[in-house]
Amino acid sequence: QVQLVESGGGLVQAGGSLRLSCAASGNIVSMNVMGWYRQAPGKQRELVATFISGGSTNYADSVKARFTISRDNAKNTVYLQMSSLKPEDTAVYYCNLRQLRTNYWGQGTQVTVSS
Repeated sequence: QVQLVESGGGLVQAGGSLRLSCAASGNIVSMNVMGWYRQAPGKQRELVATFISGGSTNYADSVKARFTISRDNAKNTVYLQMSSLKPEDTAVYYCNLRQLRTNYWGQGTQVTVSS
């Protein structure tokens, strides 16, 4: 079993920055994908950014050049540095770990960007 614990959400003004963290524990294999998704009220959950254990990253077009994903493999932790935040970035952000064809999710952390 795998557990994901997120932290770092909160309220910020437009143009501000936040950093999310997600620590994974449990039965984690070396080859996996860790990432962030978000879900705004009334909308489907969408991909924000992913980081494959080999080093490749992927971003949604809406966050490119503003968000940066990173990970510390030794700590099984993934980070999301969010800058130049916009009101449309308001959502619950979920940490995701995918390994052995199974998805694991964190409990979610609220990010609210005021205009």
